[in-house]
Amino acid sequence: MSVHAIEFLQDWIGKECCVPSEAVKIDKHAEVLAKQCAAKAAEAGIPLEDLQEEVGDIQELIASRLEEAVEAETDADKAA
Repeated sequence: MSVHAIEFLQDWIGKECCVPSEAVKIDKHAEVLAKQCAAKAAEAGIPLEDLQEEVGDIQELIASRLEEAVEAETDADKAA
Protein backbone atom coordinates (compact mmCIF):
# COMPACT_ATOMS: atom_id res chain seq x y z
CA MET A 1 0.00 0.00 0.00
CA SER A 2 1.26 3.44 -0.79
CA VAL A 3 2.34 5.87 1.89
CA HIS A 4 -0.31 8.23 0.54
CA ALA A 5 -3.03 5.63 1.13
CA ILE A 6 -1.83 4.89 4.66
CA GLU A 7 -1.71 8.59 5.54
CA PHE A 8 -5.15 9.14 4.05
CA LEU A 9 -6.67 6.29 6.05
CA GLN A 10 -5.03 7.31 9.33
CA ASP A 11 -6.13 10.91 8.89
CA TRP A 12 -9.68 10.02 7.85
CA ILE A 13 -10.21 7.57 10.70
CA GLY A 14 -8.74 10.02 13.19
CA LYS A 15 -11.26 12.66 12.13
CA GLU A 16 -14.35 10.54 11.51
CA CYS A 17 -14.26 7.64 14.00
CA CYS A 18 -15.42 9.31 17.15
CA VAL A 19 -18.30 8.68 19.50
CA PRO A 20 -21.56 9.28 17.63
CA SER A 21 -23.53 12.25 18.92
CA GLU A 22 -26.67 10.14 19.14
CA ALA A 23 -27.42 6.54 19.94
CA VAL A 24 -26.77 4.48 16.82
CA LYS A 25 -25.92 0.91 16.08
CA ILE A 26 -22.18 0.78 15.59
CA ASP A 27 -22.40 -1.71 12.71
CA LYS A 28 -24.79 0.51 10.76
CA HIS A 29 -22.77 3.64 11.52
CA ALA A 30 -19.58 1.84 10.47
CA GLU A 31 -21.23 0.83 7.20
CA VAL A 32 -22.10 4.46 6.44
CA LEU A 33 -18.62 5.66 7.40
CA ALA A 34 -16.95 2.94 5.31
CA LYS A 35 -18.87 4.12 2.25
CA GLN A 36 -17.89 7.73 2.99
CA CYS A 37 -14.26 6.71 3.45
CA ALA A 38 -14.22 4.81 0.15
CA ALA A 39 -15.76 7.80 -1.64
CA LYS A 40 -13.23 10.24 -0.17
CA ALA A 41 -10.38 7.89 -0.99
CA ALA A 42 -11.61 7.66 -4.59
CA GLU A 43 -11.73 11.47 -4.76
CA ALA A 44 -8.12 11.50 -3.57
CA GLY A 45 -7.17 8.99 -6.27
CA ILE A 46 -6.74 6.10 -3.84
CA PRO A 47 -8.39 2.84 -4.91
CA LEU A 48 -10.35 1.00 -2.24
CA GLU A 49 -8.21 -2.05 -2.99
CA ASP A 50 -5.11 -0.16 -1.80
CA LEU A 51 -6.75 0.52 1.55
CA GLN A 52 -8.05 -3.02 1.91
CA GLU A 53 -4.64 -4.45 1.06
CA GLU A 54 -3.28 -2.94 4.26
CA VAL A 55 -6.18 -3.19 6.70
CA GLY A 56 -8.58 -5.74 5.29
CA ASP A 57 -12.25 -4.89 5.68
CA ILE A 58 -12.52 -1.15 6.21
CA GLN A 59 -15.99 -1.43 7.73
CA GLU A 60 -14.67 -3.81 10.40
CA LEU A 61 -11.76 -1.46 11.14
CA ILE A 62 -14.11 1.51 11.49
CA ALA A 63 -16.49 -0.46 13.73
CA SER A 64 -13.56 -1.40 15.93
CA ARG A 65 -12.44 2.23 16.19
CA LEU A 66 -15.99 3.34 17.02
CA GLU A 67 -16.24 0.72 19.76
CA GLU A 68 -12.91 1.87 21.19
CA ALA A 69 -14.10 5.49 21.21
CA VAL A 70 -17.34 4.57 22.98
CA GLU A 71 -15.46 2.49 25.57
CA ALA A 72 -12.97 5.29 26.21
CA GLU A 73 -15.77 7.80 26.72
CA THR A 74 -17.62 5.40 29.05
CA ASP A 75 -14.45 4.83 31.08
CA ALA A 76 -13.85 8.58 31.30
CA ASP A 77 -17.42 9.16 32.47
CA LYS A 78 -17.00 6.50 35.18
CA ALA A 79 -13.75 8.06 36.36
CA ALA A 80 -15.29 11.53 36.61
